[in-house]
Amino acid sequence: MRLTLERLGNCPVRYRIRDVEAESKFASHLTLEAIAKAVPIEAVRDALVDLGLMAQRERKLDAVVTVLLVIMMGVYTNMSIGAVMRRVAHGLRFIWPDPECDLPGDSAISYRRYQVGARPLAALFRRVCHPIATAQTVGAFLFGLRPVAIDCTTENVPDTPANARAFGRPANQHGIAALPQVLCVYLSECATHAILDAGFWPCHASPNKGAARMLRSVVEGMLCMWDCGLHSYELVSGVIRRKAHVLSRVSLHVRPQVWKRLRDGSYIGYISSYKTRNRRVPKIAVRVVEYKINDPGRPGHNQLHRLLTTLLDPIEYPILDLICAYHERWEIELSIDEMATHQRLPNRPLRSLRPVGVIQELYGLLIGHFAVRHLMHEAALQAGVDPDRLSFVHALRELLDAIPQFQIVALEQLPQLYGRLLRDVARGILPPRRNRINPRVIRRRQVKFDCKRPQHYHWPQPTRAFRDAIALI
Repeated sequence: MRLTLERLGNCPVRYRIRDVEAESKFASHLTLEAIAKAVPIEAVRDALVDLGLMAQRERKLDAVVTVLLVIMMGVYTNMSIGAVMRRVAHGLRFIWPDPECDLPGDSAISYRRYQVGARPLAALFRRVCHPIATAQTVGAFLFGLRPVAIDCTTENVPDTPANARAFGRPANQHGIAALPQVLCVYLSECATHAILDAGFWPCHASPNKGAARMLRSVVEGMLCMWDCGLHSYELVSGVIRRKAHVLSRVSLHVRPQVWKRLRDGSYIGYISSYKTRNRRVPKIAVRVVEYKINDPGRPGHNQLHRLLTTLLDPIEYPILDLICAYHERWEIELSIDEMATHQRLPNRPLRSLRPVGVIQELYGLLIGHFAVRHLMHEAALQAGVDPDRLSFVHALRELLDAIPQFQIVALEQLPQLYGRLLRDVARGILPPRRNRINPRVIRRRQVKFDCKRPQHYHWPQPTRAFRDAIALI
């Protein structure tokens, strides 16, 4: 592997290969230093220590390496788990004193990841995934508030009896789905696309209950947005209790009680709910904004749209600014697309055959996405651009190329290498977003074959060779 020569100021800097002691343990040196700022190795160890999973004896595949491997599984989705291990260890093997150092095989890795379980990944996610936008982040705040969004999606999981029992299968008028699915509910920071909280449930669970769970990560100074399908009195009141604000779309059958009309066309109203038949909960004062789209090329043309917000002052929060601000909610759709389409590749279910592995894999996927987005945010700060203007695909490729380099370069030169990585990521700047939309259609066509079901796993097999089975007439 060729080490590059870089010029800092007037002084050329040649990267040096780090020294590794011959008696060292391979696992103790196997780290992902390229994402260490987003996912510090100390946070991984602390999560394992808190759960009592940090063994005293050093192994070839310890719990720390297993957690790092699960994170990278969400990036190298088209590789076997053994091939992922070789990718993660590629740089370290290049400088290791023993060139014939063997790596754990597929079965050993699979055994260890199920032994570690999902709890360390969930604990690590809650330790490291947090809001990252700062006052210097371009386009990070609206009305002085941090915009966040709540949304849900479903992920296909392998068709095994255990996954089907745990997560269930969706069904519609065409029949039962071919694969079990898990319901994923996310809370995302709109400016940086960072996922701040997540929850996973069976596919038939209520998304509203999942959205209410996301309130645990809502703090003062946030502007929470969601689509009309998630609206509820409990969700609005939960945000207010946390001293945050709401800007959400509501369906037309939600009609707040009008209290006062405002000059800009909006009005102040009240929403209420009943916890029991005999006990009434307090009313909540909200501002309601109604509008239509007069562009025939846009979805929802000439239909009535209704927004609900706790930002009541019409002077401080102009009506047109509120309508445009709500459309920042779509940034969470892009976050989901980044994970499902670009990070994990489309049309592929998760790889885990058991429910605990599915949850573990999903948390690893989220941590990997956060690491890329954290890197992109730092690169955007350094370049003075909006994080939305940087390409996620470009940043992901640069990060994967840099992982072995960070394992090879001398420790004291890692800051210089990290600065170069930020500059490389910042070069992937996107053009301004075009004023366009795409139809909500699918390319798949219906096929005449039945869906695969448990009775098809033990299908009768041939008892004779094909030639012997031919009967001439």
